[in-house]
Order: sequence, then C-alpha cells, then structure tokens
Amino acid sequence: MATDYSYPRSPQLSCTLNTLALAGICAVLLLAFVWQIAFDDLPCPLCLLQRAAFAMIGIALVLNVRFGPSPMHYGMIVISALAGVVAAGRQVLLHIAPGDAGYGPPFLGLHFYTWALFLFVAFLVYCGLMLILDRRYADQAIPRPVSKLAGAVMWLFFILVLGNMVSTMLECGFGACPDDPVSYLWLS
Repeated sequence: MATDYSYPRSPQLSCTLNTLALAGICAVLLLAFVWQIAFDDLPCPLCLLQRAAFAMIGIALVLNVRFGPSPMHYGMIVISALAGVVAAGRQVLLHIAPGDAGYGPPFLGLHFYTWALFLFVAFLVYCGLMLILDRRYADQAIPRPVSKLAGAVMWLFFILVLGNMVSTMLECGFGACPDDPVSYLWLS
C-alpha cells in the first residue's frame, strides 16, 4: 500500500478568509499611504509603528494563504496585533485629554490611530476564531497553488509595504523620525 505524502488540502473557507483579511490589510495600508500623499499628512513615529504592525500581520496572512493555515502564522498575527495595540493605545492615550484635537485630521469621525486600535483588537479576535476553525490542519510548509485573486492581493500587499518603506526612508532617512513631521527629510 503506497503512502500518500501530499499535503492535506486546507479548507477553502480558511483560504478565502485569510485572503479577505489580507485585502483588508492592503486597504488599510493603501488608505494611509494615499492620505499621506494626497493631504500631505506625514505619519508620526507611532503611526509608522502601527503601519509596521499591519505589515507584519500581512506577512503572516501571506504565509497562511501560500502555505496553508498554521498556528505559527496565527501566533505571528497575535504578536503583531499586540504590538499594534500598544502603539495605537499609546497614541490614543496621548490625545484623550479634553480639548485635545488629536494628531492629524479625523477620518469618519475618528483618528487613524483610533481606527487602528479597533482593527488590531479585531485581528486578535480573528485569530482566535481562525485557530478554532483551522485546528485540524497542522503546519504544512509546502507551497500550494493560490487563486489569481489571492496572488494579486499578495502582490498588492508587497507593493504597498515597499511603498511605505520608501516613504518612511524619504521622511526619516536613517535616523530617528521627527515627533511632528512637516516635510520629507530627503526631499527638502
């Protein structure tokens, strides 16, 4: 009797949910990047940390889509989301005093750091639910085919992360980012 060494098929629901979550990360990074350019609203150091946390969540989601669901990948999301909660929570607490207008203009009534805090908490809940749904699938580090849509979302994510990295280098150079940035260091 021949042994089948092929990897088990990950449920389609898991792949779809991870692709949608990655598309959500792309939407967050794209909105922040477009807002930064369109309204000349440079991100502060805490904003950059929140973008980095979203990028780390996105990397873990790419791993889930490409290699199948894994508790290790969800653990990466949890750690990244917790780091994001700390950065966004710190920024919320900095601007919680009565009369404080907050940093940057609000979007749909809330500042980006408040939206980020909600999204990081949502990703923690998402991981808990996905760990329950994907509990039957062990770590399978074998690349698997992905749909054209999932591939396009992964490429969009990589392009957005690269764009944010270039933007951060233009804003901060190789040193510490200014607390209240008003111009790009390397474009001044």
